[in-house]
Amino acid sequence: MPFFSVIIPSYNRHESLRRAIGSVLAQTFCDFELVVVDDGSTDSTPQIADEFRGRLTYLRQDNAGVSAARNLGVARSSSPYIAFLDSDDLWLPGKLALHRDYIGHNPRVRLHQTDELWIRNGRRVNPMNRHRKPEGRVFIPSLELCLISPSCAVLHRGLFDDAGMFDEKMPVCEDYDLWLRLTWREEAGLIHERCTIKYGGHADQLSHRFCGMDRFRLYSIIKVLRLYGGAMRDEDKTAAVIAAKKKCRILAGGAQKRGNAAFTEYLHAIGAALEKDTCNSIDFESLVAG
Repeated sequence: MPFFSVIIPSYNRHESLRRAIGSVLAQTFCDFELVVVDDGSTDSTPQIADEFRGRLTYLRQDNAGVSAARNLGVARSSSPYIAFLDSDDLWLPGKLALHRDYIGHNPRVRLHQTDELWIRNGRRVNPMNRHRKPEGRVFIPSLELCLISPSCAVLHRGLFDDAGMFDEKMPVCEDYDLWLRLTWREEAGLIHERCTIKYGGHADQLSHRFCGMDRFRLYSIIKVLRLYGGAMRDEDKTAAVIAAKKKCRILAGGAQKRGNAAFTEYLHAIGAALEKDTCNSIDFESLVAG
């Protein structure tokens, strides 16, 4: 059994996928299996199966989104540690070796990540302070925005048994959703070396296709409160409620400006339920419908 399972989901990104695969195959630590999941691509992505025959496992599914693609990769992989790489990002050669060393020294930390370099529209940019990766108890800072990058992270397989898989109802923010379900009880580790190159600004990024991203984050916070609110630390639960109420206000203000009375009323109802600590009464799944 290999030490790592590396999973790359992809949709219509043949050229960047080839680059991502190359960065995995160039790793100095080679005890891994590589699983590429083609999410129903209509470009030349299927050629990958022949081009890298014998060096990876190629899976193909009908187009169902990145969550379903990652979940299929996890289900069809075998290693105790899962490493994800988005098909538009790449790794530097020593990344998996650093993860292996980190695990050896921190066997009880089941979720950790490296730091990353950002490239936007072909130019290197520096992240703002609020995007800097934390470590330890990261649940509260993670409520505001996603602070763990799939392309940087390694997870122990047992975490999926504890918290479930990626939510396939979510077309975006599915990583934010998983990290919240994990970090309310798991500490997150950090390797302070930039081993992932994360590319942004291109037209096919999922974040460019969806407006009102906070509705997906609100859904995730409410879900965590419903699933785990009774077991959470008081400060974590309070912070989650405050963050959810803030997102409700922002979304309701936007809906009101657009004249969407029904959605405004729905958000006010969610806010009222949060105020009364009655999350179980909320029909929160409508936030991610349609």
